[in-house]
Amino acid sequence: MKTQKQSLRKIVRVLNNHDEDGGFWLPHIQRAFVWSEEQISRLFDSILREYPISTLLIWKTKSPIRMRRFIDEFRPEYRQNLLPFFTTPDESRKSLVLDGQQRLQSLFIGLSGSYAGRELYFHVLSGDVAAPDDVRYRFQFLEKSKAAFPWVKFKDVVFSTKDPFTFVNEMVQGVGPIADDDRARIFRNIGQVFKTFHSDEGIGYQELDSIENPTLYTEDDVVEVFIRANSGGTKLGKSDLLFSLLAAGWDGATEELESLLESLNAHGFEFTRDFVLKTCLSVFDQGARYEVPKFRQPAIRSKIEEQWDQVSAAMQEVLDFVRGSTFIKCDKALPSYNVLIPLIYLRYHYPKQFRTAKGIDQYLIRASLAGAFSGQPDQLIDQLTANIKKNGGFNLQEAFGVIRSEGRSLELTESRLWQLGYGSDTVHLLFNLWYRDVDSTYTPSYPNNLPQVDHVFPQSVLRKVKAKNPSTGRMDVLRYREGERNQLANCMLLTAQENGAGGKSDTPPDQWFKDKGSEYLAKHLIPQDSALWQLDKFDEFIEARKDLILKKMRELKLVASATGPLAPAVLDTSTPSGAFTSIPPAE
Repeated sequence: MKTQKQSLRKIVRVLNNHDEDGGFWLPHIQRAFVWSEEQISRLFDSILREYPISTLLIWKTKSPIRMRRFIDEFRPEYRQNLLPFFTTPDESRKSLVLDGQQRLQSLFIGLSGSYAGRELYFHVLSGDVAAPDDVRYRFQFLEKSKAAFPWVKFKDVVFSTKDPFTFVNEMVQGVGPIADDDRARIFRNIGQVFKTFHSDEGIGYQELDSIENPTLYTEDDVVEVFIRANSGGTKLGKSDLLFSLLAAGWDGATEELESLLESLNAHGFEFTRDFVLKTCLSVFDQGARYEVPKFRQPAIRSKIEEQWDQVSAAMQEVLDFVRGSTFIKCDKALPSYNVLIPLIYLRYHYPKQFRTAKGIDQYLIRASLAGAFSGQPDQLIDQLTANIKKNGGFNLQEAFGVIRSEGRSLELTESRLWQLGYGSDTVHLLFNLWYRDVDSTYTPSYPNNLPQVDHVFPQSVLRKVKAKNPSTGRMDVLRYREGERNQLANCMLLTAQENGAGGKSDTPPDQWFKDKGSEYLAKHLIPQDSALWQLDKFDEFIEARKDLILKKMRELKLVASATGPLAPAVLDTSTPSGAFTSIPPAE
């Protein structure tokens, strides 16, 4: 294995460049670029501070491997669709980056392109001494119209052909008077840029050379090296590593997966590669738990490729059922996608039974509201799919029995109800049922128009309420802590328009509700007594609204009544109104 070194400004000219010994490219087993603007900026800060940025791992080959270009004009939406960046496989010389994509892609964006249309700028007066985990040299992606001295376009500095002295003097012309200390700092900073980005010791990379010795590293060897190089840290998730094994022997894997995810996510969901791979393992009776040896089995990889269309169809039909037969219309109303895996198993193996099974919607809503698939649900998924296999179909009572046998609850108790406040992963599903008469607001064509959970009494208002400090006697202690501000009884669902610019925002309830009719107040379960809308009546408002919410939940048969325990309530979608009915608990 050879070790090479290259200057940082030279390495970016090698990316996507056939004329530079074939150029550097990304193999199809690499995931999408995931670094944020802040992470990119921190990389450049680290370089100027002369921190080591680790060695790259490169595979030199002539094999017609599927590969893609590095992205110069990067946009976040490209993370969901890499297909436009793939090239046609050929047998020309090339170097594929096995480890180091995030660093190289960051350098390419900063020195040769842009991030969401904005280029990287350097604050030439930064450089104050800072702790190792703080930023010393400031970088930011800015629009040209908003960038002014002391911000300078960084690529202009790095690729300047002038000496640092001439560059600085020309840069500050027309800026106005500059203090001697500032001028000295600018010279030091520009000098540091030239030193770190022009040095031939800028970045090192190790080469696996299959051109000089074609038999030394086979494609299987390279995939194994890729996995071992990336599995020790957090650079790749396990799903990325497992996908690399699948994609190594299936040229169309990336396109097929991207196409499936695009279809699944077309209506407000955010399914991931992780979910798809876990589902594949489960569907083929390999267990839902991620284990690399499973994907090392050629039979499993071949089966996924051969049965891909059928598995994809099962996933899409289950999602169509969810959207068409429940009030789960988008990502926000589905706390865990894992609840779908047993249904996909059912649809794949027993399609007729899936289409005629009773209680699937009830299983979905009950399990989701109660958080039955939270934590580590792999064993639960396996037990549910085993039950489906035993019965040759779906049985609601047995499914509930399996869930309970795994120590997971299906009841939405009153105490759990009050845990579903602002930020809860289940609050949107609860609101989806609560506001079911207006559920069409959950399926806008533009995701940013989805309804939003908002505070009745704004956080900014409640934070200003102080209580007496028992130690000092001063009124300087927060009266309402985060849990009280975020509790369910202080939450409501607003459309994006209601909560956007010119909408509710930080408007207190006495102003927001003063011109609202009784129908609006009833929909949001707001106490009709306007005296309770005053800030000094917050505690009384919460108690009154809790009574209204609890009454509503009991009407929907989601929570037991005050007179005794309730048989578990579930949604009966066979009725036109979408009412709830009770079914007996599983034994």
